[in-house]
Amino acid sequence: MTKKKKIRVLIISLILLALIVFAVVILPSPEKHESIKDAMRDAVLHNENKVNFFGIPVDPSLISGYVVTAILLVFAAILRILVIPRFKAVPGKLQLVIETWVGFFHDLAKGNSPHRFGALGAYIFGAGTYIFVGTMFELFGFQAVTTAGHSISLPAPLANINGAICMGLTSYLFIMIGGIAGNGAKGVALTLKEFSLPVSMSFRLFGALLSGMLPTELVYYYIMLSFGLPVVVGVMFTVIHALIQAYVLTMLTSFYYGEVSEVHHKKAKEESKESEDE
Repeated sequence: MTKKKKIRVLIISLILLALIVFAVVILPSPEKHESIKDAMRDAVLHNENKVNFFGIPVDPSLISGYVVTAILLVFAAILRILVIPRFKAVPGKLQLVIETWVGFFHDLAKGNSPHRFGALGAYIFGAGTYIFVGTMFELFGFQAVTTAGHSISLPAPLANINGAICMGLTSYLFIMIGGIAGNGAKGVALTLKEFSLPVSMSFRLFGALLSGMLPTELVYYYIMLSFGLPVVVGVMFTVIHALIQAYVLTMLTSFYYGEVSEVHHKKAKEESKESEDE
């Protein structure tokens, strides 16, 4: 691109930017159907804005959960049928991304549970992918109509406390299954010792996603702030929380899974004690 073309593109971009700013400042703000207080409270409790789902009023996050699950299943089927059979010894860009993503969770499972990591790697890969994609889902701003006739953006599935608790309990049950597989009934006792784990995982996940969603809701509510800034705030909070929470939950799950599924040999302990006495 020549210097003249660059200057022309820059001038046109500045003119368009000025027109947008002028329209945002001059045009009247759209009428809001709820106050900022109601908007923030509903973002946490999800009591007001319900969506009609086959005649049943449900929380929008349930629709988000179904959509994200469908997207992941369809995408996985396409990869398995069309992409994976064409993998090469020298990976292309898409193959490299897939292998890096899968390899990250495989290494995480193997590092925290070297004695039993096959099923663990598959689980944390699924859980981490769902958390990441589900959190990024709200960036696209898919619209839904509430039962009151208002338009809303579908939130992240785990922005609802029920979804976060379900993810925490599922991970805890998987850890318990690993304990049973490795130590039988003793594995149940080892898992139940960490009785606060599902609560901490659930509320950590919910609180982190909520802390990213509330500032974005606040910025979007005011028209003077709804130009440019929401893009930066929304992308920054969403991407950071998607990566961090996907890593934190899978790391905790793999760590405790490895701890409770490790086989404890009594004979080895007795021999070590005898050697110490001698």
